[in-house]
Amino acid sequence: MVRLPPIVHSHLDHHGFAHVLIGIARRTGVAGYLGDGANRWTACHTLDAAELFRLALESAPAGTRLHAVGDEGIPFREIAETIGGRLGLPATPIDPDQAAGHFGFLGFIARLDNPTANALTRETMGWKPTHPGLIEDLENGHYFDAA
Repeated sequence: MVRLPPIVHSHLDHHGFAHVLIGIARRTGVAGYLGDGANRWTACHTLDAAELFRLALESAPAGTRLHAVGDEGIPFREIAETIGGRLGLPATPIDPDQAAGHFGFLGFIARLDNPTANALTRETMGWKPTHPGLIEDLENGHYFDAA
């Protein structure tokens, strides 16, 4: 079993959570994060995840649980600050009681702190993420090309 993180990102991503967060920021005029924004989200580049799926199909021992995680825990505030910086919007704390109103269906998910290690996946499968992490991918700009 390969477990994917909340954000699987790359130029191949056209509908994932990164796009949703960018859309929310555009709609509300702020790149929001809950509380102090210290809760961590994991992410993986699409091509790194694809490589792990290939390895898993070819040679994973039965019952193996693999974590397709390139970024083991990015503070949500850093994600918001990067989005805000690219859009020219402020990164702003959102009261946790206002999460659903601001983030919509992501309101519950936005508050989760879910750091995930990938050491066992790397050791078991010889897998190493080699593509850009989420922050670098956001800074590359392809997520912001279309309005």
